[in-house]
Order: sequence, then structure tokens, then C-alpha cells
Amino acid sequence: RELLPPWLVIVAGLTGIVLLCVSTKDVPVAPLKTKYGIVLDAGPSRTILFIYQWTTPKANKTGVIRECSPGVSSYSDSPQKVGKSLEPCLNWAQKEIPAEQHSQTPLYLGATTSMRQLNFTHPILSDGLLAALTAALKSSPFDFQGAQILSSPDEEAFKWVAVNYVLENFFKYDWRGQLIPSGKGMAGVLSVGGTSAQLTSKVAEESQAPKEGVRLQLYGQTHKVYTHHCPCHGTDQLCSRLLSVLIQ
Repeated sequence: RELLPPWLVIVAGLTGIVLLCVSTKDVPVAPLKTKYGIVLDAGPSRTILFIYQWTTPKANKTGVIRECSPGVSSYSDSPQKVGKSLEPCLNWAQKEIPAEQHSQTPLYLGATTSMRQLNFTHPILSDGLLAALTAALKSSPFDFQGAQILSSPDEEAFKWVAVNYVLENFFKYDWRGQLIPSGKGMAGVLSVGGTSAQLTSKVAEESQAPKEGVRLQLYGQTHKVYTHHCPCHGTDQLCSRLLSVLIQ
């Protein structure tokens, strides 16, 4: 059996001595700081508060987030009850997030499907609820970024992001623990509501992208997603059709 050259043994031994003698304190490692964000999903009778957290730095300008347990407030279609009903939610958020980060934590409110319907049938009530929510959130210690009723394409695009994030289609961890593109394709999302169904998917080529699509910049990549609406294909309509067939 061949022996290693003496000089190689000496070099290896010196390297080992250096590694053993160097204290870990001599190698500074920047501590990762946790940041927080708050998103409220507002409906006509209740609001759900979600806290998200991520560590800095972000991956290609997009955070790798973790969701905390949500808080729920109910106000039964009454703007007068909104401010009081949000107090338990906001108090819970203040306990979950360190006090020194309250003023740096962005807070967003987005109203979704049920509020869009309320805005269509009872716009005065809808505007009153949104105004009361805004007033209550402005008085919180967090960095309030505004409240709005999301359009249907925006809401469906956010659902598409959530599903593909959970499926780890945007990125994966390599053997070094660093984030790299997953190389997987993006999943389409079928969202079935009470009155309609929506199919949201990524447009393969920019030339095929409809004008009403939503452009998203995530983890260093651009995605153009489009939602195809299927009216009268919601659960209520399906139940009505089934009932009609049974009656016949």
C-alpha cells in the first residue's frame, strides 16, 4: 500500500492544528433578524387577522414566510361595532410581535369576495364598514398601509401564489441550505365559490398574456397569471341543478 508524501502529512497536520486553535468567536456571524407583517382579510360580518414572519435577508427580494395562528373578530354587519371588535385581534398581535418592532410592522387590509358582493348590493354599508376598519387600524401601534376591496383577479392571483408556495414550486433548499429555483412547473388553481368557479394559471408566453392578467415578481422571477371565470359553476348553482334533476 502506498504511503502519503511526508510534506502532505505535515500540511494536513498544520491545517488541523489551525482549525482546532481558532475560536468560533473569532468568526463573526451576523445574527438573523426576524421581521413581521400583518394581513387582515375583511368580510361583511367578520375580519380574520394573520401574522407572518420572515428572517432577513430576503431571498431575491422576497421573504420566506411562516404564518402564525389567525385571530378572528366578528361585528355582524354593524360599522359601530368594528372598532371594539378588532381590539382582541390587535391585542393578540401586539403580544405576538415584539414591542420594539410594532412601528416597523406593516399592516394591510384586503376585503375579498363577500365584501365585493356587499359593495355591489349595499354600497353605503360596505363603505361604512371599510371606513370604520380603517379608523380602527390607524389607531393601532402598527404601520398601517391602507385598506381596500381587492379585485377578483388580484384575489385569485394571491391564491395562486399561496398554493404554489405551499407546494414549494418557487424554490427549494440545496445541500448547503441555500434557496435555489425548484425547477418545477407552476400549478394551476381551481377556486370554487358559491356562485362561480375560477381557474387561475400562469401564462406560458408573454405574447399569449391577456391584458387583464396580473404580473407578479417573486424570488427573482416574473410570473404573469390569468384567471378564467366560470359563472354559474359554484356550489350553490350545482346544488340547484342537482335538486332540479332530482325533482324531475
